Amino acid sequence: MEFALLMEYGWVLLLLIALEGLLAADNALVLAIMVKHLPEEQRKKALFYGLAGAFVFRFGSLFAISFLVDVWQVQAIGAAYLLFIAINHIARKKLGKEKDTDQKEEKPKGFWTTVFKVELADIAFAVDSILAAVALAVTLPNTDLPQIGGLDGGKFLVIFAGGLIGLIVMRFAANMFVKLLQSRPGLEVAAFLIVGWVGVKLAVYTLSHPELAVLSEGFAKSPAWKITFYVVLILIALGGWFFSKDKSESVEGEVYSENGY
Repeated sequence: MEFALLMEYGWVLLLLIALEGLLAADNALVLAIMVKHLPEEQRKKALFYGLAGAFVFRFGSLFAISFLVDVWQVQAIGAAYLLFIAINHIARKKLGKEKDTDQKEEKPKGFWTTVFKVELADIAFAVDSILAAVALAVTLPNTDLPQIGGLDGGKFLVIFAGGLIGLIVMRFAANMFVKLLQSRPGLEVAAFLIVGWVGVKLAVYTLSHPELAVLSEGFAKSPAWKITFYVVLILIALGGWFFSKDKSESVEGEVYSENGY
């Protein structure tokens, strides 16, 4: 690969790592809440099965979509789905309609029922993750690597690496990302805004499909659109960081004002 191509692929991989990290932390938090009613040994087993399911479903989704990625109807559904989960999550967050799992009185589920629910959640997480990764990677330049399904080998490897890193984050670094989301809650909104913006990118790619030709075929891969996409993406991420109050600082400030020192 040429140096410029390596840089572009490396940049997309870094974006995927950051996005996968935030999404994996959110996913890990959901799974932790789902299994917390179980005894410790069963909790560990349920989380192990959850991680195994996440691996299977994530890579199953990747191999399935690699054969369908050039079908514009699949691209359109993917774009609509990414936009839906972003809008739905942010609307629920802002309107205060998030379900408070801690306060909701619910009859504790048995071990295998919990595992089944965890696996269903894994399927949803896998689809979110792979669609976001495909939308980021699909407009990358082609490489000399052999195709896998309908995907260029280089694009497939970037998406594969992003998915694998997401699983590693979910297993080993989720606590760090969960703490980050708890201390700067605006990052969660920013992460889903980025998911929505990635959905817009996939929609632009869909509208540039030769069978639709709503936009010119070269627009989705043009430098102008790529620069616009990445500038907006970086602004969203910076906004999420700088406009999110650090909760630990807020708590310290409240203690200071209450005690007067």
